[in-house]
Amino acid sequence: MLVGTLVFFHICISIGLVVLILMHSGREGGLGGLGFTPTSQGGTHIVEKNLTRLTIAISVVWFLDTIALFRLLK
Repeated sequence: MLVGTLVFFHICISIGLVVLILMHSGREGGLGGLGFTPTSQGGTHIVEKNLTRLTIAISVVWFLDTIALFRLLK
């Protein structure tokens, strides 16, 4: 039961992480250029900073969930 729940959680976190990474604007604008992350003249906009922070936080949760799954399935 616990393993199944963690696997479902891991799949959801993985999909969310992929979506967040695709939202980042790169050289070509990426999916972030669709209006989610407006550009400013002075550098990185506050929305981009918050998107980066959220991506890092979700990445840490994904990493910890991966470790927990490894420990349970060992």
